[in-house]
Amino acid sequence: MSTTTKEVHIGDIGAQAASHLDGDKMALNVGPSHPTTHGVLRLLMELDGDLITNCQPVLGYLHRGDEKIAENMTYNQFVPYTDRLDYLAPLANNVAYAITVEKLTDIQLPERCEAIRVLICEMARISSHLLGMGVFGMDAGAWTPFMYTFTEREKLYTLFEELTGARFTTSFTRIGGVARDLPEGWLSKVEKFVDELPRAIDEVEKLLTRNRIFLDRTEGIGTISKDDAIAFGITGPNLRASGVDLDLRKDKPYSGYEKYEFDVPIGTKGDCYDRYLVRIEEVRQSILIIKQVIASMPGGLWYAEDARKIFAPPKEKIMTSMEELIQNFMIVTEGPQVPAGEVYFEAENPKGALGFYLVSKGGGVPYRLKIRAPSFCNLSILEKLVPGHMLSDITVILGSLDFVMGECDR
Repeated sequence: MSTTTKEVHIGDIGAQAASHLDGDKMALNVGPSHPTTHGVLRLLMELDGDLITNCQPVLGYLHRGDEKIAENMTYNQFVPYTDRLDYLAPLANNVAYAITVEKLTDIQLPERCEAIRVLICEMARISSHLLGMGVFGMDAGAWTPFMYTFTEREKLYTLFEELTGARFTTSFTRIGGVARDLPEGWLSKVEKFVDELPRAIDEVEKLLTRNRIFLDRTEGIGTISKDDAIAFGITGPNLRASGVDLDLRKDKPYSGYEKYEFDVPIGTKGDCYDRYLVRIEEVRQSILIIKQVIASMPGGLWYAEDARKIFAPPKEKIMTSMEELIQNFMIVTEGPQVPAGEVYFEAENPKGALGFYLVSKGGGVPYRLKIRAPSFCNLSILEKLVPGHMLSDITVILGSLDFVMGECDR
């Protein structure tokens, strides 16, 4: 953190804010390079002693122009860029983008492909929430829960590596399917992981859920009302913690989510503590979904066989058949041939609703692509939410929102 007064140049925004300070107030920059901000987020705050009277979030330090990049490459080439949005749940990002393109092409995916997608999305949700809860505990002053959650997350990353060949940026989903079928014996390893995970979650709850210090730091802090949550476009666990029963997996199911039984945890107060409780329960519900997927995993193909202009043929066919070789050449050089039209789709990602608005004029390259990033919308409430809290509450409020700057700036 760095303190400034109105005699010190702190940039246009900071100088403007400082010029309106009362005599006893101070302008304080939190970030953009500070562990509290969970990334390159800058908070320009006005303080009256330790009381925050104004807060302006400043974004854009990580802007990479993903949307314009998408408009200058083929549909398949953009898949790895979706990994870099919410880079804590790349498998789920891939699925949301692929479904958006598939809606324009009317591809009917086989049941096995949809089941695999549900499986990896719920594994990504668990991975994201494990990190979110562990770091949130650290933000509130508790180190030990992070050791439990990060240990379990490393086990997940090992499973991701066995499935995709990468631990972090996986690029596993393809338009019209997934990159490859599940490795032999992999499902049994996933089942073993979800059978053991509840014990670690129980330990985290023993350390946090009834911890007096944790309760004092989170209950009644950063309260978001139901009306405010809706008005600011907040989604995901942050929305449900405020008492809004909305989960796209239930309300607008995709990839076969309607086949699985699970509950949607809903909060009552919308404070930091409720947001923690919602994520704890979401992990348990994801475990139930994964067990159902494994128990009912259908056989068959993992890609849409009739999508010849969309999905690249298997490598063994490329090497032995002239038709498949030509098909692969056309997909790589010109991109998947998508008909003209426009479509919007959003998926229930760990951070909230990740949406893609796609405009196509035909061919292999999108004409326009816009991304609805949940973290960007969730952070929009900071200017209203933070004033009236103490400076020490900033750390807990930011941790409870569980945002990631990669998708904020896009």
